[in-house]
Amino acid sequence: MQKFMVLGAVLWSMVFSSSALAQAKSTKKVAEEKDWSVFVDANPKECWAVSQPQETLNTLNGKVVPAQRGEILLFVFFRPGDGLSGQITFTGGYPFAKKAVEIDIDGTKYSLPTIDDRWAWAVSNEDDKKILDALKKGGKAKITGLSTRGKTTIDTFSLQGLTAAVTEARKRCSG
Repeated sequence: MQKFMVLGAVLWSMVFSSSALAQAKSTKKVAEEKDWSVFVDANPKECWAVSQPQETLNTLNGKVVPAQRGEILLFVFFRPGDGLSGQITFTGGYPFAKKAVEIDIDGTKYSLPTIDDRWAWAVSNEDDKKILDALKKGGKAKITGLSTRGKTTIDTFSLQGLTAAVTEARKRCSG
């Protein structure tokens, strides 16, 4: 049974990783809500709200250092065909160390422990719901990650427009 669960997790991460990469590159923007944008793809049907950080900080051994990073994005996405509704996903633009990414929403911390190279997400729909509820009530989210090179990154996201963007993404994927 445990082998089946591990195999399922590996297969899911491969599917998720390629799908999330396509999401980051989509040009099918359908709405903008303050600091958040909404995108839709038809095949498979998926909709997402996404934002870039307002601030980034990169450190190594406690000292601020430069870092070459790809796109840094925080997603809330919906994929009705896979039963996903409001999944919280983060890409830091670099390969993560195999350590959970932490999201701090106005002082309350949550974990995004599922790591697949440059992507991190919550373990369950229940965790996604808790995090999304906090995001909707919050003002800022700080996401801390650790790169495979030992650099710590802190990315600060505005949550202005998140609720409206998530509502629009959910609506576009519900029909």
